[in-house]
Amino acid sequence: MNDTTPKPILILGGTGKTGRRLAERLTAHGLPVRIGSRSGTPCFDWDSPATWGAAMQGVSAVYISYYPDIAVPGAAEAVDAFARLAVQNGITRLVLLSGRGETEAQRAEEMLKASGADWTILRCAWFSQNFSEGFLIDPLLAGEVALPVGTVGEPFVDADDIADAAFAVLTDPGHIGQLYELTGPRLLSFADAVAEIGKAAGRDIRFVRISHDEFTAAVAAHELPLELVWLLNELFTQVLDGRNETLTDGVQRVLGRPPRDFSAYATETAATGVWSN
Repeated sequence: MNDTTPKPILILGGTGKTGRRLAERLTAHGLPVRIGSRSGTPCFDWDSPATWGAAMQGVSAVYISYYPDIAVPGAAEAVDAFARLAVQNGITRLVLLSGRGETEAQRAEEMLKASGADWTILRCAWFSQNFSEGFLIDPLLAGEVALPVGTVGEPFVDADDIADAAFAVLTDPGHIGQLYELTGPRLLSFADAVAEIGKAAGRDIRFVRISHDEFTAAVAAHELPLELVWLLNELFTQVLDGRNETLTDGVQRVLGRPPRDFSAYATETAATGVWSN
């Protein structure tokens, strides 16, 4: 390897919704990537700090996506420890995937800023892809989505926009020290979103508002990991209370174009057949 060979960019959560898309973009532009995951080489595991050092050796920058979500207890401390270790190893270019309206996420942001890194933060709204690459696929296929949320509007953001933004900030030094809040172009309630998906898929899919107790019981019945159960309850009892019911210009600021609308996501995703039963 000679000195002109670019060092890889480490993508933590490299098999997740945004990490996978970011890896595709970097690779398409001839930039080397290292996937940070339990199945990666070398292995990276958030729960095993002993794996962090090997994963970051010889990389030029890191995209930090915390699993299962930066909102969970302990995430901020883990991000803090990772960022400080990276800086100690001479890796200062760190980009953090953060979440809107999440206390733990904002703590992680402040810790990243204090680490000495050349940081950029992408603070994101609820992903559109949670309807097609997450826990909502099964209820959509069953024809009924039951959630403990009312008419509160959410500016669903497309994971492709997040990946485009991550690619831009990792490859252009002009974004160091910037926090970009990424949202879609309009507010939709969950009932609105489900209706748009039903229309795009050509199916009758109902949205039903249930109580928090009913939701908790339904989640428990699926035998999900405890941290995921905690996360879902946190999102639907705390975060979706209207605190995020605003639009931002983050996508426009990073990419120079408007964010992708939810209807475009629904139409394109429906064409893949993922919501067809």
